[in-house]
Amino acid sequence: MTENKRNYSASDIQVLTGLEPVRKRPGMYIGSTGPKGLHHLVYEVVDNSIDEALAGICDTIQIQLEKDNWVSIIDNGSGIPVEIHPQTGKSTVETVLTILHAGGKFNNGAYKVSGGLHGVGVSVVNALSKHLIATVKRDGKIYQQEFAKGDTLTELKEIGTCGKEEHGTKISFCPDEEIFTETTEFSYEVLAKRFREMAFLNKGVKIVFEDQRETKKEETFHYEGGIKSFVEFLNKKKTPVHQEVIYMEQVKEGISVEVAIQYTDSYSENILTFANNIHTEEGGTHLSGFRSALTRSINEYGRQYNLIKEKEENLSGEDVREGITGIISVKLPQPQFEGQTKAKLGNSEARTIVDAVVTENLETFLEENPKVSRAILQKALSARRAREAARKARDLTRKRSILDSTVLPGKLQDCQLDDNKVTEIFLVEGDSAGGSAKGGRDHMTQAILPLRGKIMNVEKARLDKILNSDEIKAMITAFGTGVGSEFNIEKLRYGKIIIMTDADVDGAHIQTLLLTFFFRYLRPLIEEGHVYVAQPPLYGIKKGSKVIRYCYSDDELKRVMDDLGRDNKYKIGRYKGLGEMNADQLWETTMNPEHRILLRVGIEDAQEADEVFTMLMGSDVKPRREFIQENAVYAENIDA
Repeated sequence: MTENKRNYSASDIQVLTGLEPVRKRPGMYIGSTGPKGLHHLVYEVVDNSIDEALAGICDTIQIQLEKDNWVSIIDNGSGIPVEIHPQTGKSTVETVLTILHAGGKFNNGAYKVSGGLHGVGVSVVNALSKHLIATVKRDGKIYQQEFAKGDTLTELKEIGTCGKEEHGTKISFCPDEEIFTETTEFSYEVLAKRFREMAFLNKGVKIVFEDQRETKKEETFHYEGGIKSFVEFLNKKKTPVHQEVIYMEQVKEGISVEVAIQYTDSYSENILTFANNIHTEEGGTHLSGFRSALTRSINEYGRQYNLIKEKEENLSGEDVREGITGIISVKLPQPQFEGQTKAKLGNSEARTIVDAVVTENLETFLEENPKVSRAILQKALSARRAREAARKARDLTRKRSILDSTVLPGKLQDCQLDDNKVTEIFLVEGDSAGGSAKGGRDHMTQAILPLRGKIMNVEKARLDKILNSDEIKAMITAFGTGVGSEFNIEKLRYGKIIIMTDADVDGAHIQTLLLTFFFRYLRPLIEEGHVYVAQPPLYGIKKGSKVIRYCYSDDELKRVMDDLGRDNKYKIGRYKGLGEMNADQLWETTMNPEHRILLRVGIEDAQEADEVFTMLMGSDVKPRREFIQENAVYAENIDA
């Protein structure tokens, strides 16, 4: 046992200077040292250029992916000042790049609004880069300074001249593989999505993105329509209830509010919120203000024109948001974000101001556009009828459950323990696979729920229709969480919900239907890491009548056969269904926690996930056909 040292002295305190804290604890500054943190470096530099655009100085930003994992960000902003900084005695370029919390964002004179990492962005990028070169055009001269791992390599020096009208900053850097041990290679697709989003949020700004590596791609993102164009982009695979996007923009008490909304014939809402160009994934006060104004304004319009009868209850927020796609973007001088990742806006004044702006503008729009207003009201009233039918269905289910001998579905083979830290439930297709799974499981911790055939496609149905599906009701009852407004993750009965389908086309379809249901109606189960997909083997290699090896991919099969030698003493069996395996084989390969492979389902990008589910499972056939045509070349193991 180590002795506890209670009396420590000043010599025991480690003092980290300069950018040492960033290299010591990079996750505190960029979230992680995986791919997400790597790409965050680029966003931080581009955020600085966007801040110049918000200040009215910059209108074009270029990003270039170069060989050997270098990236350059070039803007035509004012250029980082080059004179000696009075507090540090160093050039301002060096000060900004080597000292935390040094920047123009801490005083409202330079930038009225800004994103970035509270002003530490570019110095953090410098600290986590193997090499960084800053080039500045200013006052007819070109300056350059180099850094490595946060340390200064060269003094700021003048390297040339430029036109008096030329100005801007170029930051080129290469991420340090000592920090980013997983990968230092940038993804074009990940960055392109973020730059497109930035261009939507800052109408008029041109972002030119070029991949100079082997792929040689280039795109320009430039949207004069701003967030109106953003909503149209998000709805391009959906059918709108009204063609024109409802748009409002107003500055109130120093806070800029921009809102764009459009209703579609879908049954889910898709609202994205931003504060100073930062995607606030968990919403916050600006979202609260928008929701309250939307619900109140639509109810008041419905009452005024007798579309909501006197004895009827008001439409709920859930009713008026069904099928809505919306962007709420606020820009404010002193944003207060909750949490290190800035996922939620906390400014109380944002709620009041957004509420006032949306109320004023939406009421005017509804009055001036009666045809669109009535279409929106009819959709909300239809949603209310469906909600009431769903409530009655839930009430009826509860009453039946009280009369039944058990509240759990009859086909469920439950486990003996009730601690969701260790319990798990397998969703399997059909009685055949269910039989093998029941025979091979660990009765203490593993429950089995066989599903008959393919469940309903929830993308094309409201909750009231969904609750008429026996298979969906069985899952909801087994999970214990409830659904919709009654969902409560605290009541979850199993820590892992494992989708275990056959390794064929039908199995993949069932998997997609289940994931659509989870994403649309039980999303917190995914967000909190409770949903998994089992990986059964594709092949069994037999010697005689005994399986000696299992292979989970074609590549693995090839490697194993090369190792074993290709002669007639081995037979290869392709498993098309879980029911083809004996109970002990299914346990050994797919259910045993010590040997199995599970894929945890997560939501890296909710916006992209929404688009994919709409495309794969929605009513519009054209986007799905285009997707199949574009990706047919990648299809494998298609059953004849």
